Amino acid sequence: MKEKAKKEIFFEESLKLFYEKGFKATTMRDIARKMNFEVANIYNYIDSKSSLLEEYLFDISEKFHSSIDDIIASSYTPEEKLRLIISTHVRLTAKRPYEIALLVNEWRNLKEPKLNEFVTKRNIYEEKVKSVIKSGIEHNQFRIVNPDIITDLVLSTLRWLYDKYTDNNVKVNSVELEKEIADFIMSGLCIK
Repeated sequence: MKEKAKKEIFFEESLKLFYEKGFKATTMRDIARKMNFEVANIYNYIDSKSSLLEEYLFDISEKFHSSIDDIIASSYTPEEKLRLIISTHVRLTAKRPYEIALLVNEWRNLKEPKLNEFVTKRNIYEEKVKSVIKSGIEHNQFRIVNPDIITDLVLSTLRWLYDKYTDNNVKVNSVELEKEIADFIMSGLCIK
């Protein structure tokens, strides 16, 4: 097995274990057992279990931030921007469901100062989503609603999606799901 392939498998299997057992309950021994090698070999790939969690969370967070920054900087209408934000969530979840599961469930296990840094980034992301919603209200594309509540509702609607992609018994068509969720959210928010 090539070294790069081993490393990719290591990361995939670690993610799955974190999802199945939870970050705290997963031990380095569990990961080594899953990979069929000695615990000491794990340190060829990572410094610690905490550093692995940090890497996963900050990497997926950065993907969301770079996407929303591009969306906000675009000349699209607020309605189109919100649809693109929803699309981004569905697509990233389809491609990286176990990382999204960590993002939703395991961020609390970060150690300081990374925990504070992560929460700050998450709050900034939520403010960016809220700015799109506020803009839609100001441009009479969205109903007059409380932007804080709508932001929480939109993001809460999208958080659970990873569960559909981690269940091997469920086949999900990402394009259909993306459209259904966007249509549902927009039908309650748009003035048309």
